[in-house]
Amino acid sequence: MHDIWNPWHGCIKKSEGCQNCYMYFLDRRRNGDGRRIYKVKNNFDYPLHKDKSGCYKVKSGEQLRVCMTSDFFLEEADEWRADAWQIIRRRPDVVFFLLTKRPERVMRCLPDDWQDGWENVFFNVSCENQRRADERIPLMFELPFKHKGIMAAPFIGPVSIKDYLSSGQIEQVIAGGENYDGSRPLEYDWVKKLYEECVFGNIRFAFIETGTNFVKDGKLYHMPDKSLQSRMAFKSGLQHAGREIEFKLKTGGQLALFGAEEKYQKYFGENCESCGSRLICNGCSKCGLCHKGENK
Repeated sequence: MHDIWNPWHGCIKKSEGCQNCYMYFLDRRRNGDGRRIYKVKNNFDYPLHKDKSGCYKVKSGEQLRVCMTSDFFLEEADEWRADAWQIIRRRPDVVFFLLTKRPERVMRCLPDDWQDGWENVFFNVSCENQRRADERIPLMFELPFKHKGIMAAPFIGPVSIKDYLSSGQIEQVIAGGENYDGSRPLEYDWVKKLYEECVFGNIRFAFIETGTNFVKDGKLYHMPDKSLQSRMAFKSGLQHAGREIEFKLKTGGQLALFGAEEKYQKYFGENCESCGSRLICNGCSKCGLCHKGENK
């Protein structure tokens, strides 16, 4: 995936949402062990990779999801994080989406020149149920980040954020069901309630996928196909653009042939029109897999 940067791989399970971790499942399929944490050497400096013409492969204005097979604030990755921060510092023209289940560790893991935060970092906490929302959102509010959001995925219990809306700090909420081993069911009513709270607060809300098991009006729908999950999430109508999230990005210091910064232009293919992730997506990478009948 062109919009994911995994500088390290592997994780230690932290809370209920980790019970059926997709990374552990996929590692087992490859005869691996998700508990083994290692630096991904050939991908560690991915945001700095250049093409044959000497231009960054990751263009100005793109958003990279960081550590989707780990946690950026994992204790076992402490020795690598300073170098990762240095890479983020060198690309002030790119948004780095950080998601963690460890907000209690974050303050001690920030770089010395952080001050009140960097404009190109979008900080998010996992809120898989109300217990974790009430634990992590207050911690997130205390942290110096310019942009903050929450992710209810895997969404395994009802979550309400109405008591946190008045802070004005939450800019985005992502919701999605669970997949692979276990696949605890996601209730439509949970999603609808969280959606309505975000509409009230005019916060961006993206219902990205139903998960394998989705319950609506008391009926269980089993959908192992992730592309179908995404289409059904979109079809639910539980998407809200909310107020614009403005990232005041700086130039990447690299000019195109005629002196202008080469900006990323989102491309949405035919399948993107009914995708639950469209609101938060970088756009299609034009890999062609969707035309071969494969999942995006």
